[in-house]
Amino acid sequence: MKSPTEIRAFNPEEIPTLPGVYLFKDTTERVIYVGKAKSLRDRVRSYFRRSQDDWKVRDLIKEHASINYIVTHTETEALLLEAQLIQDLQPRYNTLLRGGNPFLYLLFTDSDLKLVRSKTEKGRYFGPFLHKKDARGAYEYLSRTFKLRPCNKDIPQGCLDYHLGICPGSCMGERTDSERKIRLELAHDAVSGNHAQFLERLKNEIGALSRAREFEKAQRLAEYLKNLDMIFATIKTRYTEQRYAQEILRAALPSEKSSATTHTGLGELKLLLNLEQTPKSIDCFDISHFQGTFIVGSCVRFTHGIPDKDKFRRFKIKSLKSHDDYKALREIVARRYDNEGIFDLPDIIVIDGGKGQLSAVQGIVEGVPIVSLAKREERLYTPLHPEGVVLNLHSELGKLLIALRDYTHHSAILYHKLLRKKGLKGYES
Repeated sequence: MKSPTEIRAFNPEEIPTLPGVYLFKDTTERVIYVGKAKSLRDRVRSYFRRSQDDWKVRDLIKEHASINYIVTHTETEALLLEAQLIQDLQPRYNTLLRGGNPFLYLLFTDSDLKLVRSKTEKGRYFGPFLHKKDARGAYEYLSRTFKLRPCNKDIPQGCLDYHLGICPGSCMGERTDSERKIRLELAHDAVSGNHAQFLERLKNEIGALSRAREFEKAQRLAEYLKNLDMIFATIKTRYTEQRYAQEILRAALPSEKSSATTHTGLGELKLLLNLEQTPKSIDCFDISHFQGTFIVGSCVRFTHGIPDKDKFRRFKIKSLKSHDDYKALREIVARRYDNEGIFDLPDIIVIDGGKGQLSAVQGIVEGVPIVSLAKREERLYTPLHPEGVVLNLHSELGKLLIALRDYTHHSAILYHKLLRKKGLKGYES
């Protein structure tokens, strides 16, 4: 599989005719649009052929500075990866899939089949599925076919669902928990087993119903067939959010800059902070969490304006049981430069945050200027600028610091997502 690639001067011949996702980035290297494609080359090329009447495309092409892409194994994977990236990066030209969790999962527990949005319960999961109609249709088919709908009624003659063929008869006291578990395992085997054989059997049932002129039942099964076909195609991809973790980091985050551009940005930083020498290395810190849990920190170093991945660090917060950005920042800054780290100090430290975050870490590291960068106005707080100075987004300094801050932010988000998926097992600070 190809590595994520960047096209600055657009040349369609450099893009493969393979499925994947593409990312439009602006001059500050922020991702402003994410799309999917069956053929990346054809899809990206279409943006430069469209009529100028499409204001969204016109503005996107005008604003973009580069295009990155990630090649996937299948078109279905591209669809799922697109949704994940839109959720993580929130590009402003994407209006769909930005709010809430777009994914659904089929969950088999010891006693039930459920359709859920997150992996919070113990059980066997299938997914993620993006098309809600297909996922719900598959869930409905499995529930009806294997009679998994729970029934807590006590009706000797059987409830209405029993006579409709949905309830297994537990309302009449004729079915046991062990029988329900058998049906649940059969449903699980249907999803995890030979999909082609299962779909072929369903097609034969549809044919038999049509020949018997039971067209309504045949039509209902045909709809389920579409749902299951899509579900099985998704399951076959075995997609996980971690599958393209490294590709996402390389494609979505800042790329290496030219030495001339980098030198200009670092020179501007020297003047702003009134330093004696032009800084070479900058560390940036950020905190990420999920509703106050899985609190983690990330430290990213840029050396000469380029990501220095051997100097990256990530931290599980040890001192907190509840979320506190200030204490978490103090902990990770102190840990980064503790022991051997004291011999690996950068020229400048940047904190993702405002005046409060900056104040929280003052005094921890001696001899290194510490500044903070607030997202809302891209305002930089320094010892010489206690009220902050708004960065020029088009200046080399603005591009450099925002790229560093965004890189650190997404690195922290990715780490805490990995921890959530693993349940905090298998990771060291």
